[in-house]
Amino acid sequence: MAFLLLGLALLAMKAAEFGPVATWSWFIVLAPFGLAVLWWGFADSTGLTQRRAIDKMEKRKVERRQRDMEALGLTITQRPASGARKKRPAEAPPPPPPDAGR
Repeated sequence: MAFLLLGLALLAMKAAEFGPVATWSWFIVLAPFGLAVLWWGFADSTGLTQRRAIDKMEKRKVERRQRDMEALGLTITQRPASGARKKRPAEAPPPPPPDAGR
């Protein structure tokens, strides 16, 4: 998105012949659009876009559940994650039996 905004700003400055951008080559002015296309291709091919969309949906789902539970008047308790349960402290081994042969 930043590349696109930069490209639009440079394009407007070049069209208005404003500042030093007026003397720059069109290749330099249009380069941010090419970089934006490359970035979007990279983000889509690596799954970055999909992961962000899934994270956003999960966040909405959690917020919706909390809001609905509060509207029903139910309390929300946070349970530890399945792998994060507390373990009981290890008990000391029993004392050795007294010597019966003495």
